[in-house]
Amino acid sequence: MRLEPLAPEHEDGLWLASRDPETWRWLSVVQPGTREEWHAWMEQALEAARAGAELPLATLVDGAAIGSTRFLALRPEHGSVEIGWTWLHPSAWGTGANVEAKLLQLAHAFEAWRCRRVELKTDARNKRSRAALEALGATFEGVHRKHMLVRGRQNRDSAWYSVVDDEWPAVRARLEERLAASPTGGATLPAARYPATELERE
Repeated sequence: MRLEPLAPEHEDGLWLASRDPETWRWLSVVQPGTREEWHAWMEQALEAARAGAELPLATLVDGAAIGSTRFLALRPEHGSVEIGWTWLHPSAWGTGANVEAKLLQLAHAFEAWRCRRVELKTDARNKRSRAALEALGATFEGVHRKHMLVRGRQNRDSAWYSVVDDEWPAVRARLEERLAASPTGGATLPAARYPATELERE
């Protein structure tokens, strides 16, 4: 797997990966239905990257785009960052791809950026996402009621989770154990071996 900074050349592959409506069921925006809407989605993500507000990433397996994820809420002055806007084509669900991506992102946050805290949040009703966050060892911190208006002004209560630096070694070991048992397998990721904007497992 490879996570690399989102770029215009990812647009066609991610368009194909984004076509299943189930992918968008719990995301904060309505599924882009046309190529023009998809281009606008890409431009929003790229503009956030240019502004330094977010670091959107393309998720690739064997060179093919299967989804995307981001670093959000970048707060280096507090040693804190959020991992979010994560989506994968349903064909990648249950394959270990999400586990691998989380391992890469958390390792980068704690070992390259030396973060103290990584935040993760999801729709409080999204049982699959909440189960995945709990399985990776993130700590549930509560539900923020009426936290967001999403998908045409629908209310969203957000369930918040976090991993802090003291917990990272145990969380990393847990992720590596799960990844080794997944259909894709996987070896241990060396610490801080990748540059700041490119995350990859061989």
